[in-house]
Amino acid sequence: MTTSFGGGGRSVNVVKEVHIPKLNAIINLSRNAISVPSTNRSLSRIRAVSTPATVTEKRSKVEIFKEQSNFIRYPLNEELLTDAPNINEPATQLIKFHGSYQQYNRDERGSRTYSFMLRTKNPCGKVPNQLYLTMDDLADQFGIGTLRLTTRQTFQLHGVPKKDLKTVMSTIIQNMGSTLGACGDLNRNVLAPAAPFVRKDYLFAQQTAENIAALLTPQSGFYYDIWVDGERVLTSEPPEVIQARNDNSHGTNFTDSPEPIYGTQFLPRKFKIAVTVPTDNSVDLLTNDIGVVVITDDAGEPQGFNIYVGGGMGRTHRLEATFPRLAEPLGYVPKEDILYAVKAIVVTQRENGRRDDRKYSRMKYLISSWGIEKFKSVVEQYYGKKFEPFRELPEWEFKSHLGWHQQGDGSLFCGLHVDSGRIGGKMKKTLREVIEKYNLNVRITPNQNIILTDIRASWKRPITTALAQAGLLEPRFVDPLNITAMACPAFPLCPLAITEAERGIPDILKRIRAVFEKVGLKYNESVVVRITGCPNGCARPYMAELGLVGDGPNSYQIWLGGNKSQTSLAQSFMEKVKILDLEKVLEPLFYHWKQKRQSKESFGDFTTRIGFEKLKEYIEKWEGPVAPARHNLRLFADKETYEAVDELAKLQNKSAYQLAMEVIRNFVASSQNGKSE
Repeated sequence: MTTSFGGGGRSVNVVKEVHIPKLNAIINLSRNAISVPSTNRSLSRIRAVSTPATVTEKRSKVEIFKEQSNFIRYPLNEELLTDAPNINEPATQLIKFHGSYQQYNRDERGSRTYSFMLRTKNPCGKVPNQLYLTMDDLADQFGIGTLRLTTRQTFQLHGVPKKDLKTVMSTIIQNMGSTLGACGDLNRNVLAPAAPFVRKDYLFAQQTAENIAALLTPQSGFYYDIWVDGERVLTSEPPEVIQARNDNSHGTNFTDSPEPIYGTQFLPRKFKIAVTVPTDNSVDLLTNDIGVVVITDDAGEPQGFNIYVGGGMGRTHRLEATFPRLAEPLGYVPKEDILYAVKAIVVTQRENGRRDDRKYSRMKYLISSWGIEKFKSVVEQYYGKKFEPFRELPEWEFKSHLGWHQQGDGSLFCGLHVDSGRIGGKMKKTLREVIEKYNLNVRITPNQNIILTDIRASWKRPITTALAQAGLLEPRFVDPLNITAMACPAFPLCPLAITEAERGIPDILKRIRAVFEKVGLKYNESVVVRITGCPNGCARPYMAELGLVGDGPNSYQIWLGGNKSQTSLAQSFMEKVKILDLEKVLEPLFYHWKQKRQSKESFGDFTTRIGFEKLKEYIEKWEGPVAPARHNLRLFADKETYEAVDELAKLQNKSAYQLAMEVIRNFVASSQNGKSE
């Protein structure tokens, strides 16, 4: 059978072998096609189709599972009814679209104890009071007694047995929550600054994030069919969202599909979007598939958006064809066009992203292959307009939004640091009491922290006291290393983990602090440390000044060169560094940073300036830090002696002071041992 469809551009005839799957009849696959310049893309590449079909070209197993699933229902709906504690492989892939991963406890030997991790979807990190209290209850009743705040402003609930999944899912849905699309090959949670500032730019960024999330939410009802027996929770959508989703004036939609944007195949891989305002890079903007920046006029009124594309963190060890990548500028659009522009970018990835090998399916590989100009030209066909020139932006900075702040409406908000985002024990109990007593809403930050909002000034003192007693301190009382550190969960539940991350980071940070003290760095100095148990990059280690990426049992790759503003990509520095050998690497690096940095130069910028070859030389020649002099003694009586020693010292990559002290120490030691001549 020959079927014609417009693969995001000109109509192409492709021979397909078609059958009639369950609950689906063969319908015409012809779509409204538009004229797109030749992109030289392979005609064998599999694209999203509006009706399931058996296709002869190579593609990944997950593509076949999606095709045969009746829009992400089958066989998950049947697997959930069995008495087995786990589900089969196709269902394991499909349940991700519903916001859940199947896991097992990897600390146990022998038989596997299966459970499920649930991830919520909270655009901008917004969590209503009712939902927070519900999640707190569910963690105790059905989980492992803890809640985890994620790097994408959501909750993760671990340890839910299969038999309780429907109860937990339906409870979340009935209490103002959702897990739909928190995982899987579709748009994930949309990030925005969590700070509840009552400012036009922040409010507009957050509203835009919510609108984008609504635009790209699946429409075919599979989520509600499985978890609440088809009973949809009615929510009002802004008319501009409905209009943008339904618009097919440029051939973006499957007009014959219950999924007008996604079709049966959804996207080739996960898709991540962040929205922010100029200077505020609390969202790690450049790590997203799409980064959106609000542009205002001189009066602070939003006028439009700068758009970045092509960021992403995931990679595979020792496979150089996979790599982390920073997003790059695409262009500017007026504010009324943002949903159409985002949709056009998503459709370009849907139609052209690779579906044969999931390692290369993210949009960053499409852009790296095509180049930004070709990518832009294809997106513009779906958008129906040319992008305007990128607007100039000020420097980015990481903003934690921790501590007490004025919201701008007479109320306060309080940002609280939570190590690795793990809320449990006394902290969990106290947070619940405070949130429940004062009827507070909550925001989750992209740095795994939590913000309590809408606090009256008169409540500040009792809330501060209660939180401090549970270990939730104001940021000035938290180690600066901890403030910016992040780690993924890794062991024991993540099936991809190679080594520890969340469980290992407390000790690693203490050891780094001890090295700081040993080499003479001050307490208020810090580096951005991020740790992941595998190379997939969930804690975004490739943006860190010091990234540790698990690459074997108790060993890590070390990545250096990120910066505090999260605008520079780190590079792989060393591989297979055993956890017990960290000090051998970090001591010389931190020592030479202290000794040779320029004014206010961060560790990441220092490592980039010095270069990896020199840094490795520091490590190879390291004999320990030079102890500070206890007495203010002049080592050099004249300039000539100093210059002579300085020349010799440079040959050994030391200072004149260091070399002179070594000579003196060696002389004293030999004299004491009776070896002096």
